[in-house]
Amino acid sequence: MSAAEAPPAARETFTAPENLERRKFADSTFVFWGLLATTIGLAVLASLVTGLFLRAQGKLTPEFFLSFPSPDAATAGILSAWVGSILVIVTTALIAIPLGVMAAIYLEEYAPKNPVTDVIEITVNNLAGVPSIVYGLLGLGLFVYQFKMGQTVLTAGLTLALLILPVIIVATREAVRGVPQGIREAALSVGATKWQTTSHHVLPYATPGVVTGVIIGLSRALGETAPLIVIGVPTFVAFLPFIGPGDVGMPVYDEAGNEHILTSGDMLASWMPFGDQGWLNQLFTVMPMQMFNWTGRPEAEFQQNAAAAGIVLLIITLLLNGTAIWLRYRMRKKIRW
Repeated sequence: MSAAEAPPAARETFTAPENLERRKFADSTFVFWGLLATTIGLAVLASLVTGLFLRAQGKLTPEFFLSFPSPDAATAGILSAWVGSILVIVTTALIAIPLGVMAAIYLEEYAPKNPVTDVIEITVNNLAGVPSIVYGLLGLGLFVYQFKMGQTVLTAGLTLALLILPVIIVATREAVRGVPQGIREAALSVGATKWQTTSHHVLPYATPGVVTGVIIGLSRALGETAPLIVIGVPTFVAFLPFIGPGDVGMPVYDEAGNEHILTSGDMLASWMPFGDQGWLNQLFTVMPMQMFNWTGRPEAEFQQNAAAAGIVLLIITLLLNGTAIWLRYRMRKKIRW
C-alpha cells in the first residue's frame, strides 16, 4: 500500500507552531536592536577618534618623537615617554609571559583536581577582573616600601606583570583546554612522557590562543595609568637613563683619550635592553603618564600635545591587537587536526 493509499489515521501531518510568527518577530527585533547598538558604538568611537586627530593636526612630526618634554608646549615631545613605555613593556613581558604560561600549563595538565586547585582557579579568574589601582597599591606596598626598589622601571614592570598575569593564565588555559584529548592519548600511547606530550603536541596546537592572550595582556599594560600613579611614577621626565639633558653636547673621552661629544643618539644607545641592565633601576615615565601631565595644563597647546600622544598610543595598541589577529590566523592555518 502506497503512502497516498494509507488510511487517514496512519498519515503523519505537520502543523506549524502557533507562535512561529511571534518567534520570527522576536528574532528580527533582536537583530535590529543589535545592529543599532553596534552602529551607535562605532559612530561614537569614530567621532572620538576623528576629534583626536583633528586636535592633534600638524603635531605628529619627527621632532615630536625625538624631543624631551618641556615647559614650552611648542618644543615639547615624547622621547622619554615612548622610551620608558618600551622599557616597561619589555620588562613586563619578560616577567609575565614565562610565569603565566607555565602556571597555566601546570594548572591544566599537571595539577591534581582537589579543593586547593579549585580555590586557585577561582582566585585566578577573580584576579583577572580586579581594578588596576589595586595592583598599584600592591606594588607600592611590596616593591616600593617593603623591598625599597623605588619608582624604577623594574618596579613598574613587576607591578604591571602582576596585573596581566591572570589574563595570560586564563587565556593560556583556555587555549590548552581546546586541544583535542585524542592528541594527548595518541602521544602517550606511543611511549611519550607527559612533558613530551605537552611540549611537542599540546603547546604547538595551543600557541595561537596563547599568543593572542599575551598580546592582549601587553596591550592592556601599555595603556595603564592608575597603577603607575599609585607607585609614584613621575609625570615629567626630561632625560633618558644614564645621560641627562644637560649632558648633551658635553665632551667625553674614551680610553685612548679621544674626545667625543654626547648626542641624542648616545642617549638612545644607553638604554638598549640587551646592553647594560642598569636602566632597570632608573627613573622613567610612560606615554599615559605624559598625557596625564599635559591634560592637567590649561594651555591649549598642551592639550594638542596630549591628543597627539593619545593617537600614538592608540596606533600602537591597534598594531598590537592586529598582530595578535594576524599571528593567530597564520598559526591556525598551519595546524592540521
